[in-house]
Amino acid sequence: MSALDEMLPRLDEIETDLLDRRARAEQEGWLGEIEGLDLTLTFLRQKREESQRLARIAPINLGMPGLRPAGS
Repeated sequence: MSALDEMLPRLDEIETDLLDRRARAEQEGWLGEIEGLDLTLTFLRQKREESQRLARIAPINLGMPGLRPAGS
């Protein structure tokens, strides 16, 4: 299991919690809280999209650097 496979379900769980908190803030009329939660949700969704995009990119093998001669 890759790190992404472990991270995505956690991001989903966090998003669900934030949406629940946002609904409560909306019911209570907590405008500042709604704004903060919306910002956090935006960042979370960007993080998820970036993680998925990076997962599609194949890693690049940079190789092993060679040893330098002594005194270089």
